[in-house]
Amino acid sequence: MQETLKILVVRFSSIGDIVLTTPVVRMLKKQLNAQVHYLTKSSYVSLLKNNPYIDSVYQIQNSISEVIADLKKEKYDYVIDLHNNLRTQILKFRLGMPAKSFNKLNMEKFMLTNFKLDNIPKIHIVDRYLETVKHLGVKNDNQGLDFFLSDRDKVDVSIFPKDYIVFVIGGQHATKILPNEKIISIIKKVNKPVLLIGGPEDAYRGEEIAKACNKVVNTCGKYSILHSASLVQQATMVITHDTGMMHIAAAFNKKIYSVWGNTVPEFGMYPYLESEQSKRIEVKGLNCRPCSKIGYDKCPKGHFKCMQEIDENLFLSE
Repeated sequence: MQETLKILVVRFSSIGDIVLTTPVVRMLKKQLNAQVHYLTKSSYVSLLKNNPYIDSVYQIQNSISEVIADLKKEKYDYVIDLHNNLRTQILKFRLGMPAKSFNKLNMEKFMLTNFKLDNIPKIHIVDRYLETVKHLGVKNDNQGLDFFLSDRDKVDVSIFPKDYIVFVIGGQHATKILPNEKIISIIKKVNKPVLLIGGPEDAYRGEEIAKACNKVVNTCGKYSILHSASLVQQATMVITHDTGMMHIAAAFNKKIYSVWGNTVPEFGMYPYLESEQSKRIEVKGLNCRPCSKIGYDKCPKGHFKCMQEIDENLFLSE
């Protein structure tokens, strides 16, 4: 009888990146019946706690030294490194177990952002993650991303307008976020009930938008990430910047209008297996774009054309 493989999957952050690893976890469990453990930062454990394909979650606050002794005792058959940074290099060295890491394509991204030379393979990051488990015989099941909510995480949406759409107004960097006046103009054009979603840092902007529009409810800062995910799950569609919530919406197979500023879908992190009704909305042909693989606090050129020139008519459903 074949021995059960014990595998450690590593991704420390952040929301979207962790959600993008869920196909790897599912396929390891379903195709190999492996015992799957996951190592992440403590602030992201809630994203994984309901996942039935994960047997155990290890977490760190600041350092891998917090868990290294416990991980060594597990005697893993393989470490699947889906973060691939200095910290995971040290982790793999200290564990001394067979490991596979995904290719971050840092040089290709550098060439695209700095010299506008696009040599990035035309494959999604999920498929690059899956390359790390190919040697184990894992094949893509094309079932997309996973995101699991417990009954306690589900929000009763009867208090909100019926058939609402979600607008995710936040983002990790200012250059990935539409200006407020642009969001207000889009919402007025769409003319449907809208729930604004974001963190506490987006609450003030959300209030400004809600005051300027009809049929808009600002939930920014009022719900946890899991409760916000429940609002997304029950929405008729989702408008979102390039954020973690965009990937959660993809896991729920929602109709998504994703908005791209300084980053580009060519980086391979667009909504995975997005529905046919979904759209990627961006200003093509700008010679300054992409200006960063992550983002900036303000437009380096000062004009912010990648967001200011977004065509608002593209948000009208066909």
